[in-house]
Amino acid sequence: MADLRFGSFLAPNMTPVYQAIADAVGECLGMTSELVIEEDYESCRNDVNDICFVCSLPYVTFEREGISPAVPIAAPVLQGERYGGRPIYFSDVIVNIDSDARSFLDLRGRSWCYNEPLSQSGYGVTRHHLVSLGETRGFFGEVIQSGFHEESIRWVAEGRVDASAIDSQVLAVEMRDRPEILGEIKVIDAIGPSTIQPLAVSKRFDEEFRERVRRVLVDFHSTESGREILAHGLIEKWVPVDNSDYDDIRDMLDACEAADFLEIR
Repeated sequence: MADLRFGSFLAPNMTPVYQAIADAVGECLGMTSELVIEEDYESCRNDVNDICFVCSLPYVTFEREGISPAVPIAAPVLQGERYGGRPIYFSDVIVNIDSDARSFLDLRGRSWCYNEPLSQSGYGVTRHHLVSLGETRGFFGEVIQSGFHEESIRWVAEGRVDASAIDSQVLAVEMRDRPEILGEIKVIDAIGPSTIQPLAVSKRFDEEFRERVRRVLVDFHSTESGREILAHGLIEKWVPVDNSDYDDIRDMLDACEAADFLEIR
């Protein structure tokens, strides 16, 4: 058994980056490490992982349930002017290339898919966007869960559903690695930004340990090999974050709860 168990709850197309980070942290700390690709959030609820790559929405949601097993310590800054050097991302709204929709509001009555209900990029921010528009009585004609952002992209490309909101990092990586989808889908709108998903360390470890892990992340871009690994995920660098950096996610959830609108429809 490895000394450190890393868990990833994020998009599969980022796995090579997360594996490299897990390896680097283990090497720097003189410990063995393993990366586990999680299929649900039970291990997060039960504090199974020592370190995890996790979406901000379950982190905030569990916190409200009195479960707060991990501390966010660092988050990526993505490449591109739209991110302004900040640890944020957007949810890009995609439709089939032949769709006549030109903006989010054009999607009224149409079908929509999302990756999973504890995803900020695919679900939480869309839910909040509907609240901000006053569209809480039923906006979409049909709402379907796909399981992963990559699957949502495929469904839209194939015309199985009309639209979806995709993590802008995931979408950019898919467009780079699968250029054929440029002729199958188009981006018509963007929702957000949201503070990007953090790397979080279990509270079973003290601040000294968390700082050592944080330092590995923050320094990762300082070597050519590190920059090459980060470039696979279109990441410029990692920066320190803490609990308060995710207040925007809390505010969005507050607004949805106040509107009694917790399920996209």
